[in-house]
Amino acid sequence: MPHESDAELPGEAALPGGLPEELRAELIAFRRDLHMHPELGHQEVRTTGAIAKRLEEAGLRPRVLSMGTGLVCDIGTPDPARPMLALRADIDALPIPDTKTVEYRSTVPDRAHACGHDVHTASVLGAGLVLADLHRAGLLPGAVRLIFQPAEEVLPGGAPEAMESGVLDGVGRILAVHCDPKVDAGRIGLRAGPITSACDRLEIALDGPGGHTARPHLTTDLVTAAAKVATEVPALLARRVDARSGLAVTWGRITSGHAANVIPQHAELSGTVRCLDLAAWHAAPDLVHAAVDEVAALHHAKTEVTYVRGVPPVVNDPAMTELLRAAHALRRGADAVEETEQSLGGEDFSWYLEEVPGAMARLGVRPPGDGARYDLHQGDFDVDERAITVGVELFTAAALIDGNRL
Repeated sequence: MPHESDAELPGEAALPGGLPEELRAELIAFRRDLHMHPELGHQEVRTTGAIAKRLEEAGLRPRVLSMGTGLVCDIGTPDPARPMLALRADIDALPIPDTKTVEYRSTVPDRAHACGHDVHTASVLGAGLVLADLHRAGLLPGAVRLIFQPAEEVLPGGAPEAMESGVLDGVGRILAVHCDPKVDAGRIGLRAGPITSACDRLEIALDGPGGHTARPHLTTDLVTAAAKVATEVPALLARRVDARSGLAVTWGRITSGHAANVIPQHAELSGTVRCLDLAAWHAAPDLVHAAVDEVAALHHAKTEVTYVRGVPPVVNDPAMTELLRAAHALRRGADAVEETEQSLGGEDFSWYLEEVPGAMARLGVRPPGDGARYDLHQGDFDVDERAITVGVELFTAAALIDGNRL
């Protein structure tokens, strides 16, 4: 994907808090440095240090989270009577190789910022630096908290641990963005209500006496049992929940056996459980266990089901969604906001929304006019770097509008 960093995108600046050119260039360089040095969840030591160092240089006082990576930083003086607005970025990378040919390609084998967390981080960092300047000038109407969260890609995400570290103490609202390669840079996508899906991990072990393939009637035919679980469990679940919930089991791994003429004694399946609806997500573990046991019992296979809770859907608060809409309209015009569909991807930002109202916007990162198709979690993923400016100005405008409403 080609990147752009010099040309301006169309926009407006009806509020203070625009991004100075010098800082714009610095944030692009910061993002590229993170891109070259990706770190997996709970390993983001260098990333955490780089963020903390830049905030300290701006006269701020970041605090590293108790788990050792990630940090929070308050701008302005918190007032117990006025809960803060929080801006959240995730900082971890993915365990996949970077296949792009660019000067800022990952220098770490099999590690890449292929989900845009480097852009999220640069956007929140830039917003924090701009808001700190506004605070010093007496133009920031309310305190704002920056949250740089580790381990978003590690189920059930780093958000629960961050919350245990107190990142939401004194916070009343929270905002975030997520890169979207289907949306042009300069634009954002919004949706009130669910904007992502729930995502859990499922591991199934099947066991039984194996034997010779000449005498399957004397064995538990685990290969057939595994095949039936793989095909019939998703079909069975589709008939036991409202179709509108979008509950779906998708397999990523099936293993069994070592020889063509030996019926094995063990088989394994691994996959994900995704659903669009919060109520269905709460019911999913019991439904999945029952369906697996029912199908496996027909083939006399013993089962062990490991259901790993992931994340609930991100459910955007309507008022906070409108805050993002108003903020972006002031910066870029009302036409730069588009309605977006609910994604089947999971995002641990959802855990914060179980505690406080908030919203996530889809941040456009596709170069305008580029007809190529790129997707998240692929080694060739890249962004139009002008999206960083858009993210910074979206966050700063939202903070100013929010603070003036209190």
